[in-house]
Amino acid sequence: MRSILLTTTALLLAGPALAAAPAPAAYADSAAISGLGIRNIGSAQMSGRIASIAGRVEKDGKTTLYVGAASGGVWKSEDGGTTFRPVFDKQPYLSIGEIALDPTNPQTVWVGTGESWTRNSVSIGGGVYKSTDGGETWQMMGLPTTERVVRILVHPKDGNTVYVCAPGRLWSDSPDRGLYKTTDGGKTWTQIIKAANLSTGCSSVAMDPSNPEHLLAGTWDFRRTGWDFRSGGHGPDAPSGSRMMESFDGGRTWTDLNAQTRSGLPNQPWGRVEISFAPSDPKRVYAFVENVRSALYVSEDGGKTFQERDRSQGMVWRPFYFGRLVVDPKNQDRLFKMGYHMIGSEDGGKSFTDSAQDSHADWHALWIDPTNTRHMIGGDDGGLWLTEDGGTKWRHGLNLPISQFYHVSVDNKDPYQVYGGLQDNSSWVGDQEYPGGITNSRWENLYGGDGFWAFPDPADPDYVYAEYQGGSISRINRKTLEQRDIQPKAGYKEKLRFNWNTPIHMSPNEKGTIYIGSQFLFRSRDHGQTWDRISPDLTTNNPLEQKQEESGGITVDNSAAEMHTTIYSISESPKAPGQIWVGTDDGNVQLTRDGGKSWTNVTKNLKLPKDSWISWVEASRYDPAVAYVTVDRHNSGDFQPYMLRTGDFGRTWTPLIGPKTDGVRGYAHVVKEDRVNPNILFVGTEFGLYASLDGGAHWAQFKPNNFPDVAVRDIVFQDRDDDMVLATHGRGIWVVDDLSPLRALTPDKLAANAVLIPGPPVQQRIQGSGGWAEGDATYAGENPPDGAVITYYQKARHVIGRMKLEVLDANGNVVDELPASKRKGLNRVVWSMRTKPPMVPPAAQIAFRSTQGERVLPGQYTIRLTKAGEVSTAPMTIGLDRRATFTLADRKAQYDAAEHVKTLFARMSKLVAEMNAARAQAAKVVADPNASAEAKTQAKAFGDKVEALRTQVVATKEGGAITGEERLRENMDYAYGAVTSTEQRPTPYALARVDALEKELGEVEAAWAGLSPEGMKKVNAAALTLGLPSVDLAQVEPEDDGARGGDVEALARGLVGTRFMGQLSALAERGENN
Repeated sequence: MRSILLTTTALLLAGPALAAAPAPAAYADSAAISGLGIRNIGSAQMSGRIASIAGRVEKDGKTTLYVGAASGGVWKSEDGGTTFRPVFDKQPYLSIGEIALDPTNPQTVWVGTGESWTRNSVSIGGGVYKSTDGGETWQMMGLPTTERVVRILVHPKDGNTVYVCAPGRLWSDSPDRGLYKTTDGGKTWTQIIKAANLSTGCSSVAMDPSNPEHLLAGTWDFRRTGWDFRSGGHGPDAPSGSRMMESFDGGRTWTDLNAQTRSGLPNQPWGRVEISFAPSDPKRVYAFVENVRSALYVSEDGGKTFQERDRSQGMVWRPFYFGRLVVDPKNQDRLFKMGYHMIGSEDGGKSFTDSAQDSHADWHALWIDPTNTRHMIGGDDGGLWLTEDGGTKWRHGLNLPISQFYHVSVDNKDPYQVYGGLQDNSSWVGDQEYPGGITNSRWENLYGGDGFWAFPDPADPDYVYAEYQGGSISRINRKTLEQRDIQPKAGYKEKLRFNWNTPIHMSPNEKGTIYIGSQFLFRSRDHGQTWDRISPDLTTNNPLEQKQEESGGITVDNSAAEMHTTIYSISESPKAPGQIWVGTDDGNVQLTRDGGKSWTNVTKNLKLPKDSWISWVEASRYDPAVAYVTVDRHNSGDFQPYMLRTGDFGRTWTPLIGPKTDGVRGYAHVVKEDRVNPNILFVGTEFGLYASLDGGAHWAQFKPNNFPDVAVRDIVFQDRDDDMVLATHGRGIWVVDDLSPLRALTPDKLAANAVLIPGPPVQQRIQGSGGWAEGDATYAGENPPDGAVITYYQKARHVIGRMKLEVLDANGNVVDELPASKRKGLNRVVWSMRTKPPMVPPAAQIAFRSTQGERVLPGQYTIRLTKAGEVSTAPMTIGLDRRATFTLADRKAQYDAAEHVKTLFARMSKLVAEMNAARAQAAKVVADPNASAEAKTQAKAFGDKVEALRTQVVATKEGGAITGEERLRENMDYAYGAVTSTEQRPTPYALARVDALEKELGEVEAAWAGLSPEGMKKVNAAALTLGLPSVDLAQVEPEDDGARGGDVEALARGLVGTRFMGQLSALAERGENN
């Protein structure tokens, strides 16, 4: 069980030295803490890398799409890409290599996990999955140790026969790679191609469209380390295993295709091989072969002979990263090659042009609509692209929030903003709160390249530090957008080694002081204007790991991704200025306690295995002797998590997470201490976020329902709001609002059946307007809860009996009753802090402004939770928005005015109810065939007079929700809106308008008082003679317009076309309260 051992209260409050002391067990598992909740703020503006696309045109003409993200899971669209939803989030791996649809069953979907575009930052997979219900549910079908899948082929007539092409492990040897086949729908698998060595896997497989038994396959010998990548060529211990092979019996036997056996193929050694048949002409075969003369090769006879066709720059660029060939289903001469830009040919590969000029770079996937081949959907490092004209013009899909952040930071604005850098998608700043939702337009691009660290300058918030790969740091003026390069430069005949993900660190002690690391640590005290080198080489300086210019294998590829023996993490102690910890990518941990004058290498004290990578070093917020490190060994094929702690400046280290740690999965990226309680720790790994409440002795995964097992690369706290912000590498930025409930999970709380947890003071945030309708083909991040968040803990899920959650005012009166969530563990319920809406009389026109009540007054409230007879209470303090320019007295005046209008509405509702009852009674007499002529005449005359009065009060013109007819009710609605649209003191005009309407209402009431007694007396008398019951107007209940929230929301969306989500949710609340 994933669990946290929660120690006694004394231990929770004790210093770090006591964190490992024995304590009575009081367990809270992952389900218990995950109710804290989390929200995604996007963005989809920059999206992220797409690895695979599968599509199908349905019988009704609609297009169903499945999109596989490099590290963001599988997304499904049932409307051709207008909208998407994630369908793979409950699975343990989000790195997608391939998606294939069963041509014999439209509901069967195959997914191979583990991306095959093997760049340095690629994640890992864990086998093959199958869905038989269109992606709603999934079953793991085996091959768990293949790590990567590049292609899945389903037999065109037998859905149980499936081929899986698995390149295999990137970082280590393994026999679990090659081409696999199942004939029983995935129950069992046979390895039908097992390559010659342990670093060679399958790179491609293609099936002859005229003969499913005829297969062509490519194998690929490859290996990556932290400092080198080899695509093809000979390995250190064995000849190259890169090959092309052919089978005519469904893979039982194979023939090697090479320069000796097939005319036109190049000499070996080879690298990555890609193969594709032309669906419209099985004799046409296209193959890309990486070798010393990488090129596209074409066969016109089904693979018997080949000709070299193209070896242009666009064709041969980075074969390990751009491999796929896609042929038009109807035209064998029309071919697309994925690449830096996607290139296309209309003449069978003889010539190529750029087919996606204005798109993002680095293309990996393309689906061509078989019913209309001008309709294509492609994927690259920037997300999804759609064209209807064969690739002349492309539209960017802005609705997939699969951005791959490396780091995140926050500022102190109110509301605060978040900053971060993304894989191949620059550095950005965006809102985490905005009226109407955090749409793509709320994100601003700061800097180019592959983005990593981005910080607002604490000394001047108009400036931001941001970098792209290799330590290319600039200081950016957000007002003028000027970018100034401030990267430290090498000295005479010197080479600086900056990591792909070069660390930048802002001093917690000196505003304006910034650190950056190459093999040396640099410090600037003037915002990067000048730099001081304050260390010697802090790495191992191993020359064998500094041959990046030779990296790439057959095709040299040196993008700084393999730069090694570099500083990777920097942390200055907030408790001791000048005490700085440094971690390197080659396993060193170094410490200076005098601002860099002297350094101590404490690496040997950690007792780490060879080739460990210090992925994070974190100086404690509380004790200068304490620090934490996370260790990443996935570059050596070890995917286990490691995290250690020192309490004596690095002389000794205690492992807090290791391969046998219960509840933690995936190699570790980051560790952070809670900002209030030193015993609460958070660790981000390749597969999620994990928390410890006892200094690291026990761990639990933090896994709300909407948060998948995505890589968490960075964690930052917004101290003022007590929020935690996560940078994920595959699903954008996530925010946990208000961490305080975690600190309250003491053993006494955990032992209670149900207990309320007091929260921080609540702000009544000003209700701003904003947002605009952007259609359905977009994405909007989630705002913080629009109301007061009430938190409680349950030892077990509530099943039997009533559970009641109430809000009481300072006098003990029940203000509101809320639906209580019943899940085990932490529960959070949002109270709107609003009174009930006015009781508005029914009419032909909807009173839009009166569909929600005004906010309650700031002050002291009590929350009461009742469960099975047990009662728990907690105080709640509500205050003004800290940005407010008005006073509590102003709010009181606004509240009183709103309540006064509500009393007028109540009088009006009673008045209209009486009028409607009188009209109905008169109508019954008029309609009764037994009534005398005199009775009918009197009843009709009375009914007409009632209607004349009623038309002064309410709109009566039928024909729609908006008739333009304004009567007393409609004008009162405007007056109520004028008072409640702001929390400021009402204007004299607004109050005068209320007074005028009250006078009008009084006049109508007086007229009714003069009309109704005598009129009703006569009508009731006539009714009694007809055997009808009399009507007592004094007993008539006031009427409400009964407008349901859903109706109001639909009308508001249609009428104003804006994303007033907070306001609309409040409108919907009216339907629940009535």
